[in-house]
Amino acid sequence: MDDQSISDLQQQMTSGALTARALAEHYLERIDRLDRGGPALNSVIELNPDALAIAEALDAERQARGARGPLHGIPILIKDNIDTADQMQTTAGSLALAGSHAAQDAGVAARLRQAGAVILGKTNLSEWANFRSMHSSSGWSSRGGQTRNPYALDRSPSGSSSGSAVAAAADLCAAAVGTETDGSIISPANANGLVGLKPTLGLVSRAGIIPIAHSQDTAGPLARSVADAAALLGALAGEDPRDPATAGSAPRALADYTACLDPRGLQGARLGVVRNIPGFSGGVERVFETALQALKQAGAELVDPARLDGQKLQALDEHEVEVLCYEFKADLNAYLAGLGPNAPVHSLAEVIDFNERHRDRVMPFFGQEHMLAAEARGPLTDQKYLNARQECLRLTRTEGLDAALQADHLDALVVPSGGPAWLVDWITGDHFTGGSSSLAAVAGYPSLTVPAGSIFGLPVGLSFIGAAWQEPRLIALAYAFEQVTQARRAPRFLPSIALS
Repeated sequence: MDDQSISDLQQQMTSGALTARALAEHYLERIDRLDRGGPALNSVIELNPDALAIAEALDAERQARGARGPLHGIPILIKDNIDTADQMQTTAGSLALAGSHAAQDAGVAARLRQAGAVILGKTNLSEWANFRSMHSSSGWSSRGGQTRNPYALDRSPSGSSSGSAVAAAADLCAAAVGTETDGSIISPANANGLVGLKPTLGLVSRAGIIPIAHSQDTAGPLARSVADAAALLGALAGEDPRDPATAGSAPRALADYTACLDPRGLQGARLGVVRNIPGFSGGVERVFETALQALKQAGAELVDPARLDGQKLQALDEHEVEVLCYEFKADLNAYLAGLGPNAPVHSLAEVIDFNERHRDRVMPFFGQEHMLAAEARGPLTDQKYLNARQECLRLTRTEGLDAALQADHLDALVVPSGGPAWLVDWITGDHFTGGSSSLAAVAGYPSLTVPAGSIFGLPVGLSFIGAAWQEPRLIALAYAFEQVTQARRAPRFLPSIALS
């Protein structure tokens, strides 16, 4: 059963060669052997004690009435910032929320259950989805410790959906759900040799997910193939009355994104090549050039370079951080207040106080600068916030992606997803090796990364970025690229990489 696709697993359950319970037991054994023991990946923060009972019930349902759909009986791991109304906690990896149990499933969790998926457990993450400190180590949380990259155990898994990415890469589940504000799906997918899809804002419900910023937050799939990511997206996408942003998704969300898988999807496609995002190493450039050749050989027409103003984008970071600080305070306070009087903490101010009082356990390596900056911000009516948000939309939409895509009638932009994984460093924090997630993240537009090659055995990906609601087109493009290149290699759990 190792490294099999969701479709393959579903076919085996349909034929009777496999049961959902046996499949769940298989993944639980791998988690015990590889995550808790062996290389000690430390990607799963908590297992669902009801998982086997749920799997058995789904087996009985299949026998009586047939399968609900492509995820019936399929074990999925979800990030520990997604509410589940069961025996599992939802903590964002923080000891400040230890013991917090949600009264209601997040929209994402509810849709997974409705689709017949088995929520196998929750994954570790960069604490508070990496919005605690400016010097954090991706994949480390005070509740869960450090998650390890399965390609080289001394390398960062990137974040903040570190555990979801590592678990999917190591085949500890059929696929996993991550969340992204800026890079938290794309970057760990890049670093762990996965397909990661950050959807259009509003395609997937944000309700019941511990927030950073409502203008950028979204959940999305992490999987070993485009087909598996498409199957998972079909379960996640759709309207949720608890999240008004999804109201516009009704005519756009597909029940089955696997219908978009087209091996000829690159034929006649017009793709803009993004070359003016700094920070990538020469090795990334080599992989990128090879990927561009593969795109052309598969029938794509490249507009090289795309008309994207790199100088304007240099101003984006300042405005984005301002927006995130304002929205983090407002959105987290609203989430914590909704947990009720018995919650461990009720506001951002109380989280900050808890962290200070438990500094030895919560902040042994890095502090909470982002939280302190957010707490100092005023309400969302402040002109400083409104101006920053307006600038973000101007730079990424009006004069950014919209302008570039429309100027040359492009189906999508292509750009390196990121550099290879860096060494874990608890002293000085992350050492990012390039990234391209901000454009789509701030705009709220879809981005899909797919493995493109490797540097000294460390995977790197290629991102397809499109206009709002263009997930079907991106899936077709990425699937065709994946079929041509077959670039993904399974991890080998090496202690370190060989540089010579």
